[in-house]
Amino acid sequence: MIDQQMSLRGSAARIPVRPRTGRFLVLAAVFICAACGLVYELELVALASYLIGDSVTQASVVLSVMVFAMGIGSLLAKRLRGHAAVGFGLIEAGLALIGGSSALVLYASFAWIGESRFALVGFSLAIGILIGAEIPLLMTLIQRVDRQDAGGTVADLFAADYVGALVGGLAFPFLLLPVLGQLTGALLTGMVNAAAGGALVLWVFRRDLTPRSRWLLILVNVSVIALLATATLLDDDFERAARRAVYGDEVRVAVQTDVQEVVLTGTGRSSLDLYLDGRLRVSARDEYRYHEALVHPAMDGRHARVLILGGGDGLAAREVLRYPDVRSVTLVEIDPGVTRLARTDPALSALNAHAYRDPRLTAVTADAFNWLREGHGGYDVVISDLPDPGITASTKLYSAEFYGLVAEALAPGGRLVVHGGPPNSRPRTFWTVEASVRAAGLSTRPYGISGRRTGFAAGPDRTTDRAQAPHGWGFVLARRGPRAPALGLSPRAPELRFLTDGVLAGASRYAERGRLPEQAPSTLVHPRYWEEP
Repeated sequence: MIDQQMSLRGSAARIPVRPRTGRFLVLAAVFICAACGLVYELELVALASYLIGDSVTQASVVLSVMVFAMGIGSLLAKRLRGHAAVGFGLIEAGLALIGGSSALVLYASFAWIGESRFALVGFSLAIGILIGAEIPLLMTLIQRVDRQDAGGTVADLFAADYVGALVGGLAFPFLLLPVLGQLTGALLTGMVNAAAGGALVLWVFRRDLTPRSRWLLILVNVSVIALLATATLLDDDFERAARRAVYGDEVRVAVQTDVQEVVLTGTGRSSLDLYLDGRLRVSARDEYRYHEALVHPAMDGRHARVLILGGGDGLAAREVLRYPDVRSVTLVEIDPGVTRLARTDPALSALNAHAYRDPRLTAVTADAFNWLREGHGGYDVVISDLPDPGITASTKLYSAEFYGLVAEALAPGGRLVVHGGPPNSRPRTFWTVEASVRAAGLSTRPYGISGRRTGFAAGPDRTTDRAQAPHGWGFVLARRGPRAPALGLSPRAPELRFLTDGVLAGASRYAERGRLPEQAPSTLVHPRYWEEP
């Protein structure tokens, strides 16, 4: 024990600053590195949710793999305690390079290979191992700087670590993501990480380094920062090339709104494709089949006041506004960026027949669930044109509670129509939607429209939502009252390109022949949607 204390005193005397200053600098490095580590973690979760979908699954994969890997890293760090300074410097340089480039490589594997799951697991494992190795080495370093009992040292280190994680966790959604974007934000975080780790070791613990290890650390850190800085400068070129690989050569608009990434491709109205967060939502080649099937069966009856939930592209509103006896249409869309494009983009506004210019249409920027909770009501028709229920962020908009709010917004005898996904390729999801609508006290009439395979975005990992569905589209028509609504067209329906009473007769049989045994409804506390193969 006496020899150990003398060793600690001797180590403290070797640093070029006072012990308390050295202790502060070590804790500051812990703070910065913890903030960077959490940014890497959140970057992986956010980008994987965007590229792969189902944010709950992706978050679970990233967090569980990282925590497991941190345990491995802590065990491996035991071998480096005799060379704690140089070991910590190299680990931080490696973490900066791997974490800083993780978003770039993940997006590249998705764009050019079409598969990003293996890259996600690999980065989660590597980053977790390196983060796990930090604390044991920092424990060794801080005890060499300023003697303190082990309990006090652990408390200080974990306090700095947790506060740094808090700052990183808040900086990611409120600063890095909206200001810099996912790729640049990760790259700059890596540069900060490398600078903090390298500065601590090369200044405070420089007397513990041999000349060879000192030059090794300088070379490694300068190389890492230079690589990340170069990638940052080329970030825009990389994004353009990756978008071309994913969406093709005709990308006209690519914007990151506060809600999602919005991409428009095609040279005009007839070739327009609209992607939201990488999912093809509208294809001008056959969108009319989807929108006619969604809107017109619900318009068979009184339809003076219509509510559209979602549908910011204006295409459902286009179909509704073709009825001259419609007095008012309220469209509730969460993303003002989509409605702005639907108003101003020449191709998209032409495709929606300039629906936003119609004085009968009122657009509201709001979350549909929260907006309905405010007590809006008296609608003859409610059209739910929302993202697919398999996308985790939208599961609350396919819950029994949500449909209960819709039921309250309907006038007596009013009708609701919901897009529930393809009934033959994702039957469990479709019939869960139908069960959730019934759980809200509405009488239902499911129907489905066979889709056409007219082409897909590049890459096998691309997913479609409502556009160009090779397996068709499924819908649930419902009404307030004890009897299910009739499935037909209004006598006042305009001339349609695709939908007829004969098509609707087959649509009912198309859905019913795939009916599953009674499904439990999805609720807020027990969501039952997931990505079916």
